[in-house]
Amino acid sequence: MVGVDAKTFRSRADGGLGERWPFARRRFAQVIDRLVADGAKVIAYDIQFTEPSASQKDDELLVESVAAAGEAGSSVVLATSEVAEDGSTKVFGGDDVVRELGARVGNALIPGGKGSVVRELPYSSDGLTSFAVVAAEEYLGHRVTRREFDAARHYIDFPGPPGTVQLISFADVLFGTFKKGTFTGRTVVVGAVAPSLQDNQPTSTSGSEVMPGPEIQASAMHTIIEDFPVRRTPGWLAVVLTIFFLLLPPLLAVPKFPGLGRRLPVFVAFALSVLVGAGYFGLAVLLFNAGTVLALAAPLIALLVSAIFTLVVVVLLEASDKRRIHALFARFVPEDVVDQVVANADEELRLGGEERVVTVMFSDLRGFTTYSESREPGEVIDILNGYLSEMTDAILDAGGTLITYMGDGIMAVFGAPLDQPDHADRAVRAARDMLVRLADFNRTRVPADQEPFRMGIGLNTGPVISGNVGSERRLEYTTIGDTVNTSSRIEGLTKGSPFQILLADSTVEALAVRPQDLAFHEDVPIRGRSETVRLWGIAGTPSADGA
Repeated sequence: MVGVDAKTFRSRADGGLGERWPFARRRFAQVIDRLVADGAKVIAYDIQFTEPSASQKDDELLVESVAAAGEAGSSVVLATSEVAEDGSTKVFGGDDVVRELGARVGNALIPGGKGSVVRELPYSSDGLTSFAVVAAEEYLGHRVTRREFDAARHYIDFPGPPGTVQLISFADVLFGTFKKGTFTGRTVVVGAVAPSLQDNQPTSTSGSEVMPGPEIQASAMHTIIEDFPVRRTPGWLAVVLTIFFLLLPPLLAVPKFPGLGRRLPVFVAFALSVLVGAGYFGLAVLLFNAGTVLALAAPLIALLVSAIFTLVVVVLLEASDKRRIHALFARFVPEDVVDQVVANADEELRLGGEERVVTVMFSDLRGFTTYSESREPGEVIDILNGYLSEMTDAILDAGGTLITYMGDGIMAVFGAPLDQPDHADRAVRAARDMLVRLADFNRTRVPADQEPFRMGIGLNTGPVISGNVGSERRLEYTTIGDTVNTSSRIEGLTKGSPFQILLADSTVEALAVRPQDLAFHEDVPIRGRSETVRLWGIAGTPSADGA
């Protein structure tokens, strides 16, 4: 590879070109001349020349260098990704010009597969033979037919991770500071490798890194020149293996085997399934090293899913005691965090603390104390339970976590224990729903001789520490921190304000969609904080005091 890298962009004093991209066409022409002089067999330019540059003279120099390369016995292959419906291109003004120069054009597009990872090379795209195929043909001296591909696309036999293919800086070639004979008899791919030029893609061998486009092209050319070292097995075999692995775990775990008197224990069957999968993986590796690609993902995923499903079903059928314990534990922890508490708890059933950015909600019911003083205890509890049920549904429907009831008050959090990027929006949605439900509750449940209940809701967004706290006999999931305290005090400030819902400025900033009825309230000091807190209200809602 001859790569336009970081060295190429450095100043001339540091041995680089010291120019902005794209370079003048005469620079590309000079590189062709250098490569031809060093005996390069094929020069594959992974850079598009579909439009005239600002300098007609530079364009002419590049065309002359391409023509001279052909006369000197070096083939030039040009890349493009702009192809007309009939497969024609505009490289150097049109395919007729390219043919007259003795050069060829290939489609440089190599689309990624699953996860945008490049694994395969198409024979052609948009009616134009792939760039790597054309370059390989020029090196081999004969055409590569579509039949030589084992499918519409063929696996690329990458020689290794990014950096495996030898790289010579574009600047070193331009200034002739490379070792003579480096390119003699070789196919040379010229292109952009600097990350800033964004010609990089993940490949099957790059792991968490990305591979420069020219190196992908070079690997594809190498695959063709070496007569496709890696070939895939027939598609029907993958289907058969997938079905077999789907059926294997239940066959091991469910039926009774002759001579054993009963089925294999479920964990033994699961372990045996894992061993079979490991053996299959080892076989696939051996075959791959021998040049055959055995279907791996689909059969192993089928085996894993089937084994887990079988394990879960059998365990659930036999573990009624554990389910009862789970149900009892759910009485002490909000239902929507039970699974995470159980999954992450230690032997003492404690959920480790973690810091999260969340939106905390405090709400309080106004007028309930006065109401309860003049009513029978049974009626008071009935009304309170009805109210809390409605508010709880509003919170849970928005994806919130109910932390605790405080008489007729409620504390909830959005964004913990499970991450919710839109936690602020969820909290506002829940608050609105709570007011709607309160209005319905006043209309349907509150006696006619009783003043309608009112509500105050405070929202604040910021970091909290969340976790499971308590003793061995009693555990609760909770959140603590200044954000929680401030939210509680904001709720108290709804008294006497023109709003039932007050939001801290931090919550407003966290909203993905800012409500149209949001109105600035005031900057107020909060007890325990050195700075004031800017508060906003949801307009159009009556105040907590009925104003």
